Amino acid sequence: MHDVIVIGGGPAGLTAGLYGARAGLKILLLERAMPGGQAAMTEKIENYPGYPQGIGGPELMMSFMEQALRFGLEYQSEEVKKVNFYSPEKSVETDGKSFSAKAIILATGSRPKFLNVPGEKEFQGRGVSYCATCDGAFFREKKVVVAGGGDSALEEAMFLTKYAREVVLIHRRDQLRAAKVLQDRAQRNDKLHFMLDSVIETIEGTQGVEKVRLRNVKTGENKVEATDGVFVFVGHIPNTSFLAGTVELTEDGYIRTGNQLKTSVSGVFAAGDVRDKFLRQVSTAVGDGAEAAMAAERYIAELG
Repeated sequence: MHDVIVIGGGPAGLTAGLYGARAGLKILLLERAMPGGQAAMTEKIENYPGYPQGIGGPELMMSFMEQALRFGLEYQSEEVKKVNFYSPEKSVETDGKSFSAKAIILATGSRPKFLNVPGEKEFQGRGVSYCATCDGAFFREKKVVVAGGGDSALEEAMFLTKYAREVVLIHRRDQLRAAKVLQDRAQRNDKLHFMLDSVIETIEGTQGVEKVRLRNVKTGENKVEATDGVFVFVGHIPNTSFLAGTVELTEDGYIRTGNQLKTSVSGVFAAGDVRDKFLRQVSTAVGDGAEAAMAAERYIAELG
């Protein structure tokens, strides 16, 4: 029996673990993959306070982990498959294991959204990727296309120019959604080119990706673009499928939270990218994690 179980080991979950452990709570963090979540797959984080020159995502997240463990956080590599929040002792189940706690913090984050076009699934791992940091080196001196127009798409596209001889960013609108500072930097990169008002219709090849078929959304014109790889950055989907029928979710699947990051279930809190919020950044996830841990501590204290 724990005081708190944190589900998810990204910036929000690790911060919740740190604050909870430091407050003297018996707190367990369950993470299905590597610690750090999406942040750990980001080559460089430039907007986290305290690092004027930026810091590598993996490096920052390992520091989070080390600090939380130093204060007594328990960590187990487990994927939560089922939850029961409707008894005084809330429980979560993984493959063959069950854990219980007085309070739960949901910090499961999100995962990349697919294009859902022909060829995407077939070429995953053979030219289609969702992580430039993970796979960029495989495309040294090759040509790749990037789908997306937000901050992540531009950041990853610029990272890919370190390896690829040419990067073509494809975006369905006539202007990018990314922050102006990123757009300005991207425009100055000679290896990076833009194809706006366009969408990928199919991804084609034999052993690996060889080309994409594009459609101009304004003119309807079709075009074939040769490429060795396709990197997809068109948004994220919250990791909440295991919560169906438990806490209140938005139409998009994000967790609705109220004051002190409370969910619709007493004693269950949500933090980070998994909850319905305006801005999803490492800095906001950290704030969420701290607040959720302190809210859980107060909840437990009031139980008596």
